[in-house]
Amino acid sequence: MSDVTQILDRARQGDPRAVEELLPLVYDELRKLAAHKMAHEAGGHTLQPTALVHEAWLRLGGGEAPSFQNRAHFFGAAAEAMRRILVESARRKSRLKRGGDVEMLELDDSLHAAQAPPDEIEAVHEALDLLAAEEPIAAEVVKLRYFVGLPIPEVAAVLNIAPRTADRLWAFARVRLRQAIRNGSA
Repeated sequence: MSDVTQILDRARQGDPRAVEELLPLVYDELRKLAAHKMAHEAGGHTLQPTALVHEAWLRLGGGEAPSFQNRAHFFGAAAEAMRRILVESARRKSRLKRGGDVEMLELDDSLHAAQAPPDEIEAVHEALDLLAAEEPIAAEVVKLRYFVGLPIPEVAAVLNIAPRTADRLWAFARVRLRQAIRNGSA
């Protein structure tokens, strides 16, 4: 059982010190991940890794006792929170510069939502809702891979699936998302 899971168990049992211990442990992990993924950003980007982590933490409940079952559940919720934050940011930017068609979506292994144009993030977000109705696990892979930037082995660990399965689901999801965006159903 990981440290995060143990702390989450203690927090559910009412230990007030557990929440205080959780933040530094999880914050460092999330901050390192966000910093690594955003290191390749062009200068002047308005969303910084620290801001993304802070906003995600607040949306996850901040200083309140967390209701997460384990590490995988926590990081799944963090992925969803980061996804929503990035989509909201993209929508704000998109409102400022409406126009132009969505560029061809590549979703290659190095792509991360924080590095994508706002229109693309919004298109992926909408197509992801369609994918989630069809293949919920593939949609979770996309959230963790595209919106959070986790590598395939970590995606597999969070979802408790084999890395090879996560890789196949990632490939499948990219095709389905491209189709949905291309067909205009997103």
